[in-house]
Amino acid sequence: MVTRSVEFFYDYGSPFSYLADTQMADLEKSSEAKVAYRPMLLGAVLKATGNASPMAVPAKGAYMGLDLRRWAEQYGVPFRASPFSFRSNTLRLMRGAVASQRLDVFRAYHRAVFPAVWGEPLDLGDGAVFRRLLEHAAIDPRALLDAIEAQETKDELRRNTEGAVRRGVFGAPTVFVGDEMFWGNDRLTFVERALRRV
Repeated sequence: MVTRSVEFFYDYGSPFSYLADTQMADLEKSSEAKVAYRPMLLGAVLKATGNASPMAVPAKGAYMGLDLRRWAEQYGVPFRASPFSFRSNTLRLMRGAVASQRLDVFRAYHRAVFPAVWGEPLDLGDGAVFRRLLEHAAIDPRALLDAIEAQETKDELRRNTEGAVRRGVFGAPTVFVGDEMFWGNDRLTFVERALRRV
């Protein structure tokens, strides 16, 4: 039996990545596919590709806020724009994703972080708040924080990001089925169709 796979490139600072992520479990069930999570640094991707955040265009930013609420309602998931400034620099959170994969606690980490950024926002830029979140997720804060600072973690996140750019990624979320690329949470229907062809 062929195992179908989906690669999910994301950044915790991307609200559309959060929305897409809320649908990944259902996608796995409906398509019998395995999702491979690929943490990357969206800011570095935007810079490398000459792209920019929608928030750089006031009218587009205002519309994006409306669109995010519509999608959250469509999916039936909580959504609140975070008032905390750490979202503009998610380096520690993304290194944490890589570190949690290396420590085999990714599922718990991922399930804790995305809702804490976009569901019921917490100030994850505050070290004490971040540690409490890890403890609540049954993750050893010291082990994860040490792994975040490891050179192997930093290098792997850099490789993920550079590899994404080489494959044509210009924003988040981006999903691959084989070499076929899909950008945005609103392309998941196309992802399902592609999986049926595998």
